Parts: sequence; C-alpha cells; structure tokens
Amino acid sequence: MKLLVFTRYPESGRVKTRLIPALGPAGARELHRSMAEHALQRLDYFANIEVCFDGGSKQCMRQWLGGSFSYIPQGGGNLGQRMLRACSRTFQQGEDKVILVGTDCPGLKASHVRKALHLLDKHDLVLGPAADGGYYLLGMKELYAGLFEDIPWGTGRVLAETLQKAHRLGLRTVLLEELADIDRPEDLCVWEKIKEHVKK
Repeated sequence: MKLLVFTRYPESGRVKTRLIPALGPAGARELHRSMAEHALQRLDYFANIEVCFDGGSKQCMRQWLGGSFSYIPQGGGNLGQRMLRACSRTFQQGEDKVILVGTDCPGLKASHVRKALHLLDKHDLVLGPAADGGYYLLGMKELYAGLFEDIPWGTGRVLAETLQKAHRLGLRTVLLEELADIDRPEDLCVWEKIKEHVKK
C-alpha cells in the first residue's frame, strides 16, 4: 500500500485563494501551511507516504516537511490528470492498494485511511466525501482511469460525477463519513474548533 498526499508548497497568492479576501495572501498561506502539517502529523502512522506537490521544489518541500516522506511533483494538467498520473505511477511500481488524500479536511485521521484499506478487501473503490461536494480520500486496488476524466473539478459536482462513473464501470463502491473542508471564510470555524481540540 502507498499513501499519496496531494498538497501545494505554501506561496502567498497561490494557495487558499478563496480565503484571501478574509485572511489576506499571507494569512491564507499560513493557513494552508498549518493544515498540511496537521494532516501529515496525523498520517505519520503510515510508513509509505509520498507527498505529491505543486509549486516549489523537492528541496523546498523537504526543508518544509522534513525527510520522512518521498516527494514527487504533481506535473501539469488539471487535477484529474495529476491524480491519474500519480495513481498510475504507483500501481506500475507494484503497489496493491493506493490511497490518495488531500489536506483540506482537517478532520482526516489515520483511522480513515486504515478503514479505507480494510474496505478495499471487499470493494473496488472507497471515497471519503467532503462537505463541499468533492472528496478528501480515494482508495483503489487497481487503476480506473475513467474516474479522473471529464469531471468538473473545483465544483460541487465532483463526488456525484465520480459516483456516476463508478456505477457505469460496475465498481463496488463504498463511502466513508463526510468531513468538512476549509475553503471559504465560513469554514474557518471548523479549523478553529479542531485546533482547540488538539491543544487539549
């Protein structure tokens, strides 16, 4: 099994752009940085983690997040093309299961990944729904390229369209619990609650 974590190098004006009106470019950058660090701290339980990054460089990523992970650039194309590339490469390396997660849902825990791995024993596809209509986790035990094609990325239809494609492909699909993501000013209260809980 390999766990792919999709994130971006924290650069002002390039991350959490929908939160810039509320936080400013620097504030949005710091939120993204904190959330990515939070996600990887929770997932550090797993030995085989690959951080698929956009922006920056391998050296920048290593200086930021340390040497415990491997770092691979996402490359060009839309989100679907980048995820497909990462999953395809991982299966070509001989992995039997791939779990892909983002860092926008601070409620994500190692237990979600463990449950997804367990569910893949009897299902073809595991998805973790995000409250905005996307997904925070995707798990597969073989590559289904059609799941990444012709999806309206960045909209509230991502999960629904992915489920429709999975149905047409005849995949046995199961959903994890829904988690809130942090993309809009009204979502910031979720992050504040999780930070307070972590402090306790």
